[in-house]
Amino acid sequence: MGSELGSTDWNMQGETIRLEVVEGVATLTLNRPDRLNSFTKRMHEEVREALASVRAGRDAGAVRVLMLTGAGRGFCAGQDLSDRAVAPGAAPVDLGESVEKNYKPLVLALRSLEMPVIAAVNGVAAGAGASIALACDLVFAARSASFIQSFSKLGVVPDTGGSWILPRLVGPARAMGMALLGDKLPAEQAEAWGLIWKCVDDEALMPTVREVAASLAKGPTFGYAKTKQAIWASSTNDFETQLNLERDLMTVCGNSNDYREGVAAFMEKRGPNFKGD
Repeated sequence: MGSELGSTDWNMQGETIRLEVVEGVATLTLNRPDRLNSFTKRMHEEVREALASVRAGRDAGAVRVLMLTGAGRGFCAGQDLSDRAVAPGAAPVDLGESVEKNYKPLVLALRSLEMPVIAAVNGVAAGAGASIALACDLVFAARSASFIQSFSKLGVVPDTGGSWILPRLVGPARAMGMALLGDKLPAEQAEAWGLIWKCVDDEALMPTVREVAASLAKGPTFGYAKTKQAIWASSTNDFETQLNLERDLMTVCGNSNDYREGVAAFMEKRGPNFKGD
């Protein structure tokens, strides 16, 4: 990526992305503003490298929250259809191969990160771009932003987890309407439907998300990671299986230093100093 990482340097500058770490918050910016930050093979490679750096930073205690956003006027327009890897030609294109090698690992990586992942949707999030945003743990959107399930316009299906995420967030009726019609869903309506956490004024987006990220970075991130695990697992677990998972995770959390510090701070009527372990 043209950057050399030292043992304590988690920042990256690539051709298509930027990764900056400040006080425990890693900001990953998709940086192809002239193409609305649409994905190419190179961007996938750089995002994978950046997420590997975030995981390493987490293990070293340097990264406690990830914020994902886009440069310019868009968050992410999904796949760049001019990329030769997916452009139709004389021979059929195996789109499934692109999903398997690129988009599936990406959303699984976001889900499995043991830290809160926040999407700051600064503009249009379309196709896979919408699915990537919705795969994050918290989604904030600028009032001018929108979400578009644009797959139907190309004769393909929602991917990058979209067909799984949408009905669980907004129900099957709205999910089917979004997927089949491909209409633009404004951020305010996305919030009203429960698709995202919060819609804020454009100028307030980044300050709001940075404030939330900074607060989370100072919190009990060990417990946050287990909470994230429990919430995502609930979509497929039956009730008793989920109760058992809660029991197991509470056992783990009860043995953590964060829990010990949280109780001590409460009893001593002082602010906690969480370390994330």
